[in-house]
Amino acid sequence: MTELKYKQIQTFLKEHIQKGMYQVGDYLPSENELCKRFLITRTTARKALDELLREGFIEKHHGKGSRVRERRKSLGLLNVKGFSEAVGENVKTEFLTKPENGIWNNGILLPVQTNDKNSGCIFFERLRYVGDDPVMVEKNWFSSAVLPGFLKKKFVDNSFFKTLSQRYFIEITGSTQELRAEFANQNIAGLLKVEKGKPLLHISVKFYTSSPKVNIYSELFCNTEKYPVGNSYFL
Repeated sequence: MTELKYKQIQTFLKEHIQKGMYQVGDYLPSENELCKRFLITRTTARKALDELLREGFIEKHHGKGSRVRERRKSLGLLNVKGFSEAVGENVKTEFLTKPENGIWNNGILLPVQTNDKNSGCIFFERLRYVGDDPVMVEKNWFSSAVLPGFLKKKFVDNSFFKTLSQRYFIEITGSTQELRAEFANQNIAGLLKVEKGKPLLHISVKFYTSSPKVNIYSELFCNTEKYPVGNSYFL
């Protein structure tokens, strides 16, 4: 068994999962089917599936096979999943600033890595709604050197995380987070339709990904009066 061969099978299956060709709940081909299809040994097939299991893409059911699982990676205080899934179907997203070349600035409270600072950055800002209620202002930065062609692509299902997964095959693997209470300034208050000076929850997040070159820096301003922050995060 060579590492290259099982990695090829693992990558093939992972990309099919990320592209939605295998949906949550679907069973992957069995070890025997993989052996016949790719002319590999059973040990190589098992190793490829074990790696997908380790990464959280599948779960194994004795006597049934390997089933695609829902990936909800724990990120300390928050979890990663889609905005609609986290809150419900009655959601809306509005771009305040569409993705554009930006600058690293003091609005990013967590330390920006040196290799990121040494490149330009891409910035976008969005307003998130539940029904007609604006609930979160979200600002995001990442290095402009790491996602080629990003400014020319539309988001997949209006989701940044899905775009990373399905277009670039990059997954969120962890984060650093800081939470603080702040009073809404005039700009944020206007966007969230609250009085200036109203207490808001400010969450600073630095996301780490399966690519060591891709780090995402986010600043979130949340009105939790009607919709408290639970154990879900969405981008």
